[in-house]
Amino acid sequence: MSTEKFDPFVSEWMSFSKNPNYNLIEKCLKLAQIIEYPELNISKYIEKINEMGNSLKIKIGEVKNPTYLISVLNEYLFDELGFHGAEEDYYDPVNSFLNVVLDKKTGIPITLSILYSEVAKHIGLDLRIVGFPGHVIIKYKKEMILDPFYRGRLLTIEDLEKILNRNFGEDVEFVPEYLNEATTEQLLTRLLRNLKNAYTQSYAYDNAMKCTDMILGMQPESPEEIRDKGILEERLLRYDKALPLLNKYLELEPEADDADFILELIKSVREKSNP
Repeated sequence: MSTEKFDPFVSEWMSFSKNPNYNLIEKCLKLAQIIEYPELNISKYIEKINEMGNSLKIKIGEVKNPTYLISVLNEYLFDELGFHGAEEDYYDPVNSFLNVVLDKKTGIPITLSILYSEVAKHIGLDLRIVGFPGHVIIKYKKEMILDPFYRGRLLTIEDLEKILNRNFGEDVEFVPEYLNEATTEQLLTRLLRNLKNAYTQSYAYDNAMKCTDMILGMQPESPEEIRDKGILEERLLRYDKALPLLNKYLELEPEADDADFILELIKSVREKSNP
């Protein structure tokens, strides 16, 4: 997939997302600015997080014990400031935008984990974000696994198995690799996929397409995104653009589980484009 086929915003996103001078927080805010909030003042929200971190640092003083630091971090974020998991409107797209999470103090596991780890840096806590299947979490070395969506509670392996069973069925077993640290690109991709799915479910296909194009800007040969871009082009009645994308997907994944569905969709697109 060539970036020349994308709208100009994708080049802007590629340049920003791959620039090592910008951190994860800045990239999350840029994502929000490109997709939904063009007037967003990124510096304002960076300063807001820094103020939170500095306030917490004053509370901590000179204490270095990690268990104590985490308990005070939890108390500050969830009790004093009132951040919480968005259980009632979990799939609302705004929960994937860090600026809205900071304003509304509610978010989903990935956005709350990103904020949690960033604030923790101000008190010397080196927390790592884990892209656990179905539920992003936090780990501190090999000692603690934490869930910012549920007020930073400590998780056991049994808890993680329950998360897997709830999201994927009882046939999926826990493996240690699920606790590997997520890269910045993996987290940005996961945010964009959350948004793509939320927009698709609400029939906001133009915004869903924007998310897909931004993922393809980072992963131009992703079969999943090539397929989804083709499906979205079909839903937007752009059959001439849908057809090569759907064919490309089957070239990349001829044995895909959804190959029959895509073949039927290709047939339908051909009929619609040649009535």
